[in-house]
Parts: sequence; C-alpha cells; structure tokens
Amino acid sequence: MAHTKILLREDVDDLGARGEIVRVRAGYARNYLLPRKLAVEATTNNVKGIERERAALLKKEANERATAQGQGDQLGKLVLEFKRKAGEQGALYGSVTSMDIADELKQRGYEIDRHRIHLREPLKRLGDFTVPLRLHREVTVDLNVKVAPEGEVIVGHMTAEQEAELAKHGESGNEEAAEAGE
Repeated sequence: MAHTKILLREDVDDLGARGEIVRVRAGYARNYLLPRKLAVEATTNNVKGIERERAALLKKEANERATAQGQGDQLGKLVLEFKRKAGEQGALYGSVTSMDIADELKQRGYEIDRHRIHLREPLKRLGDFTVPLRLHREVTVDLNVKVAPEGEVIVGHMTAEQEAELAKHGESGNEEAAEAGE
C-alpha cells in the first residue's frame, strides 16, 4: 500500500485541519482529495506557498469561527417543528431526516449543508429532540427539533381565520338553540 504526503487546503473530517501535512493512501489522495481541491501534493514549493498563505488562512479561520459562533447563537434559539402522521404509540409513518431539517433551515434563511447535521438516525417518534449541528470545526450547536402529530390543533396557536370560523359556527349553533326554545 503506497502512501503519499499531502497538504490539506481545507478541513477534512477525521483527517486534519487546513494547512496540515498528512500521510494518506495514494488512491484516496488521487481519487478524492486532489480532484475536489481539498488538498495538494506536499512538494517543497507547495509547502512554501502555504507558509506564505498561513497568515491569511489564520485570519480567514478566525473570521469563519466568529461567523459560525454568531450563526450558532441564532440557531440555538430556534425550534424546528415538523408535523408527521403517527400511530397511537407515537411511532411515525415515515421519519424526519437530516435533509428535512436542512430544508426547514433553508426556508428560514439558513444555508446549512445537510452533512453538517449530525443525526445518528432519522427521527421516527413523536417528541422533542436535540440534534447536533456542526457549523465549524470548533463550533457545534444543539438544534431543538419537535416532531408533532399531523392534524393536531394546538390550543392558543389558532390563526385569525380559524378563530373567525370557530366563532361563526358557535353563533349559528346558538341561534338554532334559541329558535328551538321558542
């Protein structure tokens, strides 16, 4: 098994951070890391070039961490609610996946890659869950996810239209009762 030294241009999970020189199998470097521009061969010229870029990389890293921290503070306050059909025991007919969570975040204005959502397995029960969201190598946020049964009316959360409809039906019922009493 041939190994090669590469220089990471981006953070790679379970491998290393940007700017590190690591040894990997030649095929992994040739087929995955190099074509995706996640790394370059660790030649002396490339290492010297990265050394020159290191100050800019450190500044970029600090900026990304600060941005991720700010975004994490906002996301920590969110509660994502999903309505799903469920059986009597609370088991869902289907599930809530990391793709569903990413889509809901996108609708709320957060562009988060679904691979950053660390959901061990899809949510298959009703209830409240905490899902880790890795925004940056050093910033992980716990996202609050609530899975509620579909069609359930939550008291106190009716829209104005629903309240008007309820009031309309309530009045007509009273009129009929008054007419029947006369």
